[in-house]
Amino acid sequence: MLNPADGTFARDLAAQLPPGTVGQAGPAYLQEPRRRGGTASAVLARPRDTQEVARIVRACSAARVGIVPWGGGSGLVLGQVVPDGPAPLILSLERMNGLRGIWPDENVIVAEAGAILADVQAAAEAAGRLFPLAIAAQGSARIGGNLATNAGGVAVLRYGNARDLCLGIEAVLPDGTVLNGLQRLRKDNTGYDLRHLLIGSEGTLAVITAAALKLFARPAGVGTALFSVAGPEAALALLALAQDLSGGGVSSFELIHRQGLLFLDEVMPEFRQPWTERPEWSVLAEIGLPPGLEPEAVLGAIFARAEAGGLARDGLIAQSLAQRQGLWALRENLPEANRRIGAIASHDIALPLSRIGAFIREATARVARLGQFRINCFGHVGDGNLHFNIFPPKGIKREELSSNINELQSIVHETADAFGGTISAEHGIGRLKVAELEKFGDPAKLAAMRAIKAALDPRGIMNPGAVLRR
Repeated sequence: MLNPADGTFARDLAAQLPPGTVGQAGPAYLQEPRRRGGTASAVLARPRDTQEVARIVRACSAARVGIVPWGGGSGLVLGQVVPDGPAPLILSLERMNGLRGIWPDENVIVAEAGAILADVQAAAEAAGRLFPLAIAAQGSARIGGNLATNAGGVAVLRYGNARDLCLGIEAVLPDGTVLNGLQRLRKDNTGYDLRHLLIGSEGTLAVITAAALKLFARPAGVGTALFSVAGPEAALALLALAQDLSGGGVSSFELIHRQGLLFLDEVMPEFRQPWTERPEWSVLAEIGLPPGLEPEAVLGAIFARAEAGGLARDGLIAQSLAQRQGLWALRENLPEANRRIGAIASHDIALPLSRIGAFIREATARVARLGQFRINCFGHVGDGNLHFNIFPPKGIKREELSSNINELQSIVHETADAFGGTISAEHGIGRLKVAELEKFGDPAKLAAMRAIKAALDPRGIMNPGAVLRR
């Protein structure tokens, strides 16, 4: 049983730390972006270094007070808020935002957990390198949160998730012990890989304080194109063609449905869309190539082959940086248009690539049997990640159909599971999907997860209620 982080605890903790480290959490730390849940009250700690984090964790362990690690607060599955139970301590890493070193020749950068993703990208660029993790919230999301949730984004197809971009981790374990794992090594077979255990654990096993991250050579040429395609299967065939003709240079491959374009027309009419007539399906593709290859010429060859094979019906190839940015603005504004319309049920799922088309047809048909809804299906089709979001008919507010949320969620998750997919591709489990994980998770995996949690966090203080039920 956890104890609340009350005034007495806060005063005792503050006495152990520099002035200004401990205080009461304000509204910015108590709500999540979609306003679907919040923490009633909490003590806030903002340490400046790893030793202060360790001191805070030791105090929480001794007092049996729950800890919620807090990065940029941009998570979408209630992983950073505690809607019920004793008041926790929110441990914000925002002051630990430094870069401890960059080794361009090694293609490594070491960043503290509070470093903003966009700042890490900029530091890599200044050194002539690329840190490829790219997500919508990169201007506020922080490296510790990216790793704790194993963030995905638009470049997973070529570079992998956050997990694939990390060489080593420094973290504070639930008893306050510091795990010194910041090796800049590509090979290290010295026992269990605790780095990968902590990545994706959503703060339930430790507090990540710093990470050694992989950098890459920057492509000499980058090209972006928007193709109208016959359907999801045609999009996947086009992806295979593009990979072949670009020598594996495709970094992003985003599937867009017409409903998303219509939402843009509805709530953002000032946004100039590149299509005169909104296609049923389109794909935004980006390639990065070495010196000697012209991206626009390669994209032109891809389109010519795709059109001849019946895969693509129309295409727009960016001829300048401004045009590239304009095409990406189309994709990047889809979530904002979704937010303004107001989804009844949103889903972050992943499918085997060859099952995507069949899943979309089956899930759409099952939703239609329940009632008249609008579906905006879009996402990172190159890695199988779809955002299958369901909206009310035009003119009806989502609150009027809120009684359908659970049934709609069941339809989408059951269909994804039946097609060999997962209920969470890149957003994590948090507290929002705990019951769904119990429903669809492999029993052996869940038992192993509970055993690991009990072994590392026997007092149950680390992000209580996230991922695994308390």
